[in-house]
Amino acid sequence: MKKILLLPLLLIMLAGCSEKEQFEQAVLKDMQKDQDIKDYEIDPEHMADCVVERTSGKMPGIFFGDPKRLEAYKLYTKMLGLSEAENPEQTLKELQKDFGGGRGLSIAKGKYSQSVFDCIAEMLMHYGKEEPGADQQEATEPADVAGKPES
Repeated sequence: MKKILLLPLLLIMLAGCSEKEQFEQAVLKDMQKDQDIKDYEIDPEHMADCVVERTSGKMPGIFFGDPKRLEAYKLYTKMLGLSEAENPEQTLKELQKDFGGGRGLSIAKGKYSQSVFDCIAEMLMHYGKEEPGADQQEATEPADVAGKPES
């Protein structure tokens, strides 16, 4: 009896892995193209992991194998590939329909964008950089001499 129940659960998990993996690849591709990621010298793979984790937490569905979550992975992947679609206008119309209208698509894009911004901030705090080229600015600014004994 337990084996019979385990099989459908295993199939759902395998399907979920595929959907999430495709989403992860789409996010990584997006991060590799992002100019801010390049300017701040953030590792695109590390950034993609962060964005996937944060965005997944904002998707519909209660758990990883939830059919709503699996559908969300598909739709977000399609949304990220919009610029490379053969017919972007048609794909945009499909996305609007799939997300329940233009507002739903905007909300999804906003969730993704907010995840990207949050992860950039997290990475900058981790790496200790405030702006591109901050290392060069520090080298050209005079050193603070307060607290040094005069000779």
